[in-house]
Amino acid sequence: MLLLKLFLFFSFFFSTTFSHDPHPLPRPLIIQYPEGIETHFHEFDDELKSQCTSWRFAVEANNLSPWKTIPEECLGYIKDYMTGRGYEMDLERVSKEAGVYANTLELSGDGKDVWIFDIDETLLSNLPYYVEHGYGLEIFDPVEFDKWVQRGIAPAIEPSLQLYEKVLDLGFKIFLLTGRSEQHRSITIENLTKAGFRRWDKLILRGREHHGKLATVFKSEKRSEMVEEGYRILGNSGDQWSDLSGAAASSRSFKLPNPMYYIP
Repeated sequence: MLLLKLFLFFSFFFSTTFSHDPHPLPRPLIIQYPEGIETHFHEFDDELKSQCTSWRFAVEANNLSPWKTIPEECLGYIKDYMTGRGYEMDLERVSKEAGVYANTLELSGDGKDVWIFDIDETLLSNLPYYVEHGYGLEIFDPVEFDKWVQRGIAPAIEPSLQLYEKVLDLGFKIFLLTGRSEQHRSITIENLTKAGFRRWDKLILRGREHHGKLATVFKSEKRSEMVEEGYRILGNSGDQWSDLSGAAASSRSFKLPNPMYYIP
């Protein structure tokens, strides 16, 4: 049996080594070039998507230095995220977790337990504006944005509206703390009311004395004033880290997704 195996081995070796066939390897190994090219492009798309996902994660984790626009190559990715199920699911998850937390709290009953909400990209969505301005690809234009604000048609972010109603029903004081200018007070009230928000206790906007201050500084100062007045900040919802960080931070904060712009 051993001799037979050796004979067969050497017969195969010599037939493949010294054959005049120009294709000594098995024929099924022929490369299908069109399929290979398609796979290459598919792998490139996957790599770009992974890079843009990594960038968005760094944004949400506050790991990037201040940035002014989204990466140009990520425009399609950000558009798909903001208009697709991903953004909606992330909003729902944040609001759900905030609601679970709110239910665990025992309020004092003295009217001093506060939940703070930012407005833009937290209660009201400016996505219709950013659809027309490249989903954050364009440098922010405050004049054009103010024109949008003055229209007073920003829709509610539905998961945030649900959370808002929950904490309101639980007995929290609701303070709205926004970087919008005091000159937009009346249109902001009108827009919020149309979108379904009701019965807030304070609406705090930027006065002239606050113009030029970083959002982190402005909002820290306002939260500090609340604490000095005896309020307990138990919850805070915002789409920017500048809404949540700094002095007099809340007992727990909830960051909503926003890969379209950064406010320091």
